[in-house]
Amino acid sequence: MRIENLLDTLPEYFTPVDRDLVMRAYRVAEHAHRDQRRASGEPYVNHCVAVAMILSELRVPPEVIVAGLLHDTVEDTTITLNDLRQDFSDDVAKLVDGVTKLIHLPRVSRGDQHPEETASTESYLSVAEQKEEIDKDARVDQLYRSRKYDLVSETLRKTFLAMGEDVRVVLIKLADRLHNMRTLGHMPESKRKRIAQETLDIFAPLANRLGIWQMKWELEDLAFRYVNPEKYKEIATNLAERRFDRERDLNDIIEGLATLLSMAGIRAEISGRPKHIYSIYKKMARKGVAFEQVHDIRGVRIIVEDVPACYSALGVIHTHWRPIPGQFDDYIAVPKDNFYQSLHTAVVFDDGKQLEVQIRTPEMDQNAELGIAAHWRYKEGAPRDEAFEKKILWFRSLMEWKQDVEDAGEFVDSLKTDVFQDRVYVFTPKGDIYDLPLGSTPIDFAYHVHTDIGHRCRGAKVNGKLVPLDYVLHTGEQVVVLTAKRGGPSRDWLNPNLGLVRTQRARAKIRYWFKKQAQEQNITQGRELLDKELRRLGLKDVNLEQIAHRFEHKNLDELLVAIGCGDLPLARIANHLMQNEADEDGLLFGSRLSTEPTGQSDEITVVGLKGLLTMIARCCNPVPGDDIIGYVTRGRGATVHRQDCPNILRLREKERLVKVAWGEQKRVYPVAVRVKAYDRDGLARDVSNLVANESINMGLVQAGINHEAKMNMAVLDLVLEVKDVDQLTRVLTRIEALPNVMEAHRIKPG
Repeated sequence: MRIENLLDTLPEYFTPVDRDLVMRAYRVAEHAHRDQRRASGEPYVNHCVAVAMILSELRVPPEVIVAGLLHDTVEDTTITLNDLRQDFSDDVAKLVDGVTKLIHLPRVSRGDQHPEETASTESYLSVAEQKEEIDKDARVDQLYRSRKYDLVSETLRKTFLAMGEDVRVVLIKLADRLHNMRTLGHMPESKRKRIAQETLDIFAPLANRLGIWQMKWELEDLAFRYVNPEKYKEIATNLAERRFDRERDLNDIIEGLATLLSMAGIRAEISGRPKHIYSIYKKMARKGVAFEQVHDIRGVRIIVEDVPACYSALGVIHTHWRPIPGQFDDYIAVPKDNFYQSLHTAVVFDDGKQLEVQIRTPEMDQNAELGIAAHWRYKEGAPRDEAFEKKILWFRSLMEWKQDVEDAGEFVDSLKTDVFQDRVYVFTPKGDIYDLPLGSTPIDFAYHVHTDIGHRCRGAKVNGKLVPLDYVLHTGEQVVVLTAKRGGPSRDWLNPNLGLVRTQRARAKIRYWFKKQAQEQNITQGRELLDKELRRLGLKDVNLEQIAHRFEHKNLDELLVAIGCGDLPLARIANHLMQNEADEDGLLFGSRLSTEPTGQSDEITVVGLKGLLTMIARCCNPVPGDDIIGYVTRGRGATVHRQDCPNILRLREKERLVKVAWGEQKRVYPVAVRVKAYDRDGLARDVSNLVANESINMGLVQAGINHEAKMNMAVLDLVLEVKDVDQLTRVLTRIEALPNVMEAHRIKPG
């Protein structure tokens, strides 16, 4: 890629001095990367120019273009930040430093650009690849995947925290990611899907949150190509086959609309709105339909001079064509959370097919395409741009989590929920609008309004009616928070099984409140919660000191404090203990699975062979969690054995062994549960209804009542068929929340 191409794309307001600065940065980058090449074989400096061109299309200031050209020099060459500071400016050095901070992290993101991995990752891969012992492969693969997830999460967490220092770093990082996605085909196949999925999960939503639509759509389509190549090819082929007819129809539609609006005295620019492959796929998935049944492939965009003209044009369109109910959105009156504004509608056109229409002003259109970059303050010392500050306020809030969220996986999950998830818009009685992540509850809303209101929240009214605290809010609802005069949050709010708090923002504030409480109180609370969970799951003789070290706490008190203040969810401890029990006993929940043939199930995957019949061997009866191996029989598919099965160890025909792994488990596990409660009418009915609502099958029920005691005590013995420990914990928690129930816990066999 030539420097001339970049110079041709620079914004017209760049002065000769600005252009000279860009040219000087290119010469520095070209000399610094002179001996480096990308995976495609092209000179590395081409990547730097491509990143700068993407930034230029966003019409960013000169220092951002310069930083884009130099973004890899400090990391990958002998150039230092001090060199950049002397040769250019403090601002350029600051921007390059913001990107370069990633060099101190596990090399995941940089591996997107370079074919090599770090030494630690290389050694790990070589172990995984060279290991020939069959009994180790499954564990190595699992550990490697876990390691990769941790590396990606940690990299992304540190990336976003670094970005929070200067939002301009975000634009450079997005431009860098976009060009990497354009050239992803040159990367090893093993990396493509992971990088593409990361782009879909994080970077495309980030571009959307910043309102940079042109970048969002391209990132999504490029990533989707590698995440789901079959669906991508199917949709792309269908679009190509119908391209001529679609373009002809759009030209006719545009001509008709232009004539119609002109007759109404409305000056407008009309263009076809491209439908992106990933958006078509999402609509197909959401509605469960095939491509042929997606009728809104075609759409137009109408640009008019001002806001009144937007509504006038909308009136003309709705007068001539029947609007489709539920397909109208007024994002001018109520902008999206990224400040996107436009009128959206869908009508039944003359040919009986659906037509999507967007109506906006030139300023709205520029904002939709460039997002945050459209509001950039080019000149130093310019007046404070209030719109710009509001636009990045959400981004600044990421810095609040630096102290409250230290677990990388939790941080990335919070990005996906609190920042990138679809939004709902609710109102206060005064008419103030608050946008929250989809699925938010009244408690989430309370903490969004003010931390103190969240702490003192005791109830809520939605549209004038009392609702439970786990009520899921919907767009357009009016919310009133009922508060106590004093007090704090409940520890139950941190229990994910109860669904009372859904956002990371609220959880972080609740945990911080408990952290401020006396340590002794947290220890006491933590011990009570842990003891209760162990009793509930029927676990005895647990070495708590080992558990503390397992979760990286120096001693038991630190573990109990972490539980008491909500930093360590009990579910993580429960899963760990139950898994250990499964490893030691070869059983999960103390019950063996059926040894009947599994047939062609999804439970066991034969590596490299799809559709091969599998059967569980009766000689060793492997269960999920066991190390397993497959033996190809003559005419009966593959039988699945434990790797330490005597028949396998004595086998001479080693070439008939195949690698197999446990896949998605669709079986359920019977668990004996005891419920103790003060007897009342309808107790058994309430328990059975709750279990049924959790989609859990309930087996034999034995009930007993102690009439001799001062208070009648009821004991219900149930057999519940659950999928995993999480489901068991959730249903036990909900049973204990029923009136009169004292406790619900698992009964261990024997």
